[in-house]
Amino acid sequence: MSKKVAILGSTGSIGCNTLAVIEALAPDYEVVALSAHSQTDLLVAQATQCRPQYVAITENGNFEPLKAALGDFSGQILAGPDSLVDLAALDEVDIVVCAVVGAAGLPAALAAAKAGKTVAIANKEPLVIAGELLTTAARDNGATLLPIDSEHSAVFQAMQSGTPDEVRKIILTASGGPFRNTPTEQMNNATIEEALDHPTWDMGPKITIDSATMMNKALEVIEAVWLFNMPAEKIDVLIHPESIVHSMVDFVDGSMIAQLGTPDMKVPIQYALTYPKRVKGIAKGLELHELGQLNFQLPDLNHFKALKLGFEVAKTSGSAPVVFNAANEAAVAAFLDGKIRFGQIVELIDHCLQAHSPQAHLTLEALLQVDAWARQEVHQQLTQKTVIG
Repeated sequence: MSKKVAILGSTGSIGCNTLAVIEALAPDYEVVALSAHSQTDLLVAQATQCRPQYVAITENGNFEPLKAALGDFSGQILAGPDSLVDLAALDEVDIVVCAVVGAAGLPAALAAAKAGKTVAIANKEPLVIAGELLTTAARDNGATLLPIDSEHSAVFQAMQSGTPDEVRKIILTASGGPFRNTPTEQMNNATIEEALDHPTWDMGPKITIDSATMMNKALEVIEAVWLFNMPAEKIDVLIHPESIVHSMVDFVDGSMIAQLGTPDMKVPIQYALTYPKRVKGIAKGLELHELGQLNFQLPDLNHFKALKLGFEVAKTSGSAPVVFNAANEAAVAAFLDGKIRFGQIVELIDHCLQAHSPQAHLTLEALLQVDAWARQEVHQQLTQKTVIG
């Protein structure tokens, strides 16, 4: 019997790659649900090709155009933000791929965990914002949390070589983004085009900016704390420009286990879908003799201040990661809209953290209130023009 998959955020990079992987894995895997926020045309094309039972659009205004474009579609069409939760909890779904950018996918990830699904998490926000709630829900309801993020997939794969109490350190690798060798002052005044010019990965604009600030790695540190039940003090970051070693686990006996592969998200996506088995994939294999050499260096935390803040937030935990993530989302949006300089992204995040008093063991509703406060605080700073210039 085939595994039934729901893809939340199917029109994004991860979603498109997931569809390609599932097509290659057919008939053992079948797409039964797709969702998008506003990319109606691509969603229609995907639905036409794989004929899922459910299609959802979270932007209410796109419901009628979607319905009209799907024509004789025989499945069910849903609309609105709550449709993600409906798809995640469907009885016929075995695996929920969470690839919705930002905090919008959090309720659906929680719903999938409470429904005992295999939850393949591509976006960082559910674990960053509600790591305690999500891991507790998964444990209490027999759900399985599997990372699709390449670094956490690498750690997860390496962890199969030992037990958590045998781990000395988790080492997350980072490409260093486009500003690895750029002077700090020049980086802080970078243009949108420069910040979006990633040397290795092809990603959406928000994630690409996060890579440029190394906020993506800061969020991954927080995520790793929850995924692997590991204190922040046992998590390190290394810059690895080639993006071949996706991450490593250093064990207490002196063994370091690394996962290597080409920079192709199809590899971690497929591993999450087929775990614990490995099957032939469509990603290009790695030829070590063609690489020449691999380079590693410690990140400069004074240059990449977002990463420095991330380590501090990971140790604080509670509601601090919520503020950290929400302020970043709002600040990145402001940068992409041309309202602030690149360097002011981190300034805004730091301001919000300083203005917030961390709280522990919050409900989802309370966490979302903190999320809203941080976004409003960024908006207020922009309105007052205290950070523009």
